[in-house]
Amino acid sequence: MSNSNRNRTLLKGSMIKEDSPEDGLYSLEKLRTSPELWPEKIPGISNFIAMSDTPIRTPVPQWSKDLSQEDINAMIQLSNMPFSSLIMEIKKMYDEAYQLGVSEAKEMTRGKYLGIFNNAKKKSI
Repeated sequence: MSNSNRNRTLLKGSMIKEDSPEDGLYSLEKLRTSPELWPEKIPGISNFIAMSDTPIRTPVPQWSKDLSQEDINAMIQLSNMPFSSLIMEIKKMYDEAYQLGVSEAKEMTRGKYLGIFNNAKKKSI
């Protein structure tokens, strides 16, 4: 029997019906509705919550617990910047951090020459 004949069924009156893989997936079982195990205490509340964009209770992320209002405002300001402005702001921060490091290295060298750190060690002993 060839592939083309295997997928066909001869019906009464010489009508040919194509067999599909979905034919075996149908069930003649009568389904009943499932009982409601946990009915809503307030009817319609589930639909109302589903319409809302904000969740009722959102856990606070661990990283955001120590942020001040100033930090949050700075994050919001940075998030609203266009990409090119954000890149410029990051470069500016990087330059400021580099200059701070250079300044700190100068002050440490100056402190060593003045013997500030040697006196602190002697006093603590």
